[in-house]
Amino acid sequence: MSLIVQKYGGSSVADVERIKQVARRVVETKIQGNDLVVVVSAMAGETDRLLRLAAQISDAPDERELDVIVATGEQISIGLLSLAIQQHGHKARSFTGSQVRIQTDTAYTKAKIVSVEVDRAQQALREGAVVIVAGFQGVTAEDDVTTLGRGGSDLTAVAMAAALKADLCEIYTDVEGVYTADPNIVPEARKLEKISYDEMLEMASLGAKVLQARSVEYAKNYAVPVHVRSSFNASQGTLVVQEDAEMEKVVVSGIACDKNEAKITVLRVADRPGIAAKLFGRVAEANIVVDMIVQNISQDGTTDISFTVPKSDFPKAMWLVNGLAEEIGAQQVEGDDKIAKVSIVGVGMRTHSGVAARMFEALARENINIMMISTSEIKVSCVIDAKYGELAVRILHEIFGLAGRTVVGE
Repeated sequence: MSLIVQKYGGSSVADVERIKQVARRVVETKIQGNDLVVVVSAMAGETDRLLRLAAQISDAPDERELDVIVATGEQISIGLLSLAIQQHGHKARSFTGSQVRIQTDTAYTKAKIVSVEVDRAQQALREGAVVIVAGFQGVTAEDDVTTLGRGGSDLTAVAMAAALKADLCEIYTDVEGVYTADPNIVPEARKLEKISYDEMLEMASLGAKVLQARSVEYAKNYAVPVHVRSSFNASQGTLVVQEDAEMEKVVVSGIACDKNEAKITVLRVADRPGIAAKLFGRVAEANIVVDMIVQNISQDGTTDISFTVPKSDFPKAMWLVNGLAEEIGAQQVEGDDKIAKVSIVGVGMRTHSGVAARMFEALARENINIMMISTSEIKVSCVIDAKYGELAVRILHEIFGLAGRTVVGE
């Protein structure tokens, strides 16, 4: 007997018929002799509907109250799925984030998990029930409702799998696995049989929408094996696992494109110690995640600092930095929310040279200007004009031979 955690996203539970389909799949897995914990998202479009309701009341809704509102979507899903499983003659018990006690910090709308208590879930499993858990939500030490950010149900599933020491965490979604690029952009993109935690973490953080980045990081930290599969067929998906020797032979595993970032440039700011600390300290205090940072060479005692933030945080970040500009002696603040971050990812980059040069040459041939560059051991990212994002993905997918066998670096 295995303990399996399954997660079903919004498209998998989009309506009553799909919820019944999920119930049938859950029951099939249960009949095979497995203990099951099922994490579900809100029905497709429900979270956006709730956000629109809040926006009709307030232009800048209080984030604590916003979490109270949007967390209700998952509560509907878990109740309906429990009823559907019971219709098949099997026990099912639903739990909200507070009931299983997924405790978080107080960073409303993007809270971080502090601890997971599984006593109630384990008791229900011992009684033979399928445990249905609301994804995306948690509770503070003071019992205030929190949510874990977009894609947070992935994180809920991985966290439950880690706490329960589950044998496998299956993430069911509307795609069949992790691809070398978005198939909507590159029709010839290939499904990967397996991908390392590090590669998946980079892909997720760089715009691939298959898994939430924080869930991958959690899975890596607790060695939770993750299987990304389709909700709509029985095909094998992509395993997210520890890196092995075979993976290093592949230089570039995938191409990602993220259009959900914006760039802020602080012009002619005083080039002296403490300025960057003050700037990014204030941004951090507002719970805004900064991705790429570029600082120009100092001229006449001043410099320019550019950085990227999530597009959803762009208005708040611009307001904050504009308010800080005079305090840090900046001449001007400029913002650009029409950018794309295009990235190549692969653990093989550690042992092959010339990969970045090939990327830059390919973009240059298409007259695509690079605004910012960021690198790590296994990725190279370039910020470019948003209108060239999809073109860049197609070019790089071809250059690195991802439609067929991956081309090894020079």
